[in-house]
Amino acid sequence: MKLRICGIRTIWDPVGDGEFFCPGCGGDRNYRRLIGRRRFAVLGVPMVRRGTVGPVVECAACRGHFGTDALDHPTTTRLSAMLRDAVHTVALGVLAAGGTTSRTVLETAAAIVRGAGFDDCTEEQLCTVVEVLAADTGHGSVFDPAAEACGAALAIELHEALEPLAPHLAPAGRESILLQGARIALADGPYGQAEREVLTAVGSALQLCAQDTARLLAEAARTPS
Repeated sequence: MKLRICGIRTIWDPVGDGEFFCPGCGGDRNYRRLIGRRRFAVLGVPMVRRGTVGPVVECAACRGHFGTDALDHPTTTRLSAMLRDAVHTVALGVLAAGGTTSRTVLETAAAIVRGAGFDDCTEEQLCTVVEVLAADTGHGSVFDPAAEACGAALAIELHEALEPLAPHLAPAGRESILLQGARIALADGPYGQAEREVLTAVGSALQLCAQDTARLLAEAARTPS
């Protein structure tokens, strides 16, 4: 056995912890954030400093080391919550644009929101939230086609709910959210102008190009309900 007399040794110091989606394990795991101190070692004994390395993220399960950009990926639990909130916000946007007088539209919206994870969502709850949003804007509808297509309050909600989510979804996942909004808008007939403008805003926030958004909305309108 050959004895290694000298070399560089890294001593890792923990500087934080939490939960992340581990690229190595492929699931939610606990992690430690580490900063390394490099030392020139003789016979395994650290002697002279050689600078620092890191920080890195160490998985508590597989012990793999990853760059701190691994923390940018949401955990499975967080991603599920983001998806749920996105669908809920899109449903509110479409309802605010098209109105809440159609029972069919409200039933479709509530079913879609429940399917996304809000198990207790009712038509009455959605209607109440839309009314509150409309009152906050000072209009009868949050989306006013005679003035500005997207009311400020809900426009902000759409971007806050969709833009952070979009980079973590495959194109099919982003398209699915848009198409769920389209189903709500089409539940009582063809798109209204305000509904189309809201759905176009949804496509943009989901990082879908304008052509793909228009194509998806047209295909949804041609598909029998």
